[in-house]
Amino acid sequence: MEFFRIRRDIPFMRHALIFNVISLATFAIAVFFLLHRGLHLSIEFTGGTVLELKYAQTADLPKIRHAVEALQLGEVQVQNFGTSHDVVVRVPVRTDVSQASLSARVFESVCAAESGKVVQALRAGPSGEQVEKSVCEAGTAEPVTLQRSEFVGPQVGKELAVDGSLALGVVVLGIMAYLAIRFEWKFAVAAIFANLHDVIIILGFFALFGWEFSLSVLAAVLAVLGYSVNESVVIFDRIRETFRTKRKLDTHGVIDHAITSTISRTIITHGSTQIMVLSMLLFGGPTLHNFALALTIGILFGIYSSVFVAAAIAMWLGIKREDLAQGPGNRNDPKDPNAGAVV
Repeated sequence: MEFFRIRRDIPFMRHALIFNVISLATFAIAVFFLLHRGLHLSIEFTGGTVLELKYAQTADLPKIRHAVEALQLGEVQVQNFGTSHDVVVRVPVRTDVSQASLSARVFESVCAAESGKVVQALRAGPSGEQVEKSVCEAGTAEPVTLQRSEFVGPQVGKELAVDGSLALGVVVLGIMAYLAIRFEWKFAVAAIFANLHDVIIILGFFALFGWEFSLSVLAAVLAVLGYSVNESVVIFDRIRETFRTKRKLDTHGVIDHAITSTISRTIITHGSTQIMVLSMLLFGGPTLHNFALALTIGILFGIYSSVFVAAAIAMWLGIKREDLAQGPGNRNDPKDPNAGAVV
């Protein structure tokens, strides 16, 4: 499917140096802010107290946030999860109070915001037995109930950070191995430089603006890696096909033709994906905001890096017809595993 077809190849590689100087400058700025300011890690990585609250009516997040922030417990997080009646409150690690005392203070504060008072009462437990619980009573109603309270220790957060870094490293190595086998090692090196360029720029944005880096953002970064390499694979596959079918073109011409011939596909794929991600960013609420923000940045820079960075680096590494076009180059040759392939 194509929206349009460009008849003349656009000379992308003629300006490859300019594009990559811009990329290098952006990359350097991102690294500077990462080293200078660092990432604002969420409670999942630093540890803290997590409370799950259930409201009888739709929860008023600004009012809840104001009530918890009045306790001056540090930078707290208040957001919906599941439904508009369910709220999760995350409080950073405090060494001066116990976890039980901290949970009680937060629950008392949100209860008072609903004109209620916390009392001890018998309620049904998980197995149906009667257990004593802290209950928020406002007359005859219970405007908010404490569903769960747990403490995430700093050690657990450190393990999550290490596991997240390990996951990122495994994904990078897996991509390199796949591209080296699927194409040629020069393409693998080019794609990894381009993909790491995207990851560092995402992290640089989060460091620059102080946005919170959580597990959901880490998931978005891993998703961007896979998404970006998919675009690189499409362009690399078209480069290989063009080397076999257009023998009069030099390397510059082959890459320009490959990129030009995939522009329509790029617009369709990335345009539809970006619309969906922007919908999450604008209408998904606080829970999805940073996740969608990381995806938005990653997709935009992923298109740029796949087209201008990865292809240019492969060209500078000396990719040539002999690296890819083995044999007679007949697309109808049954011995050719890529015969008839069309991207």
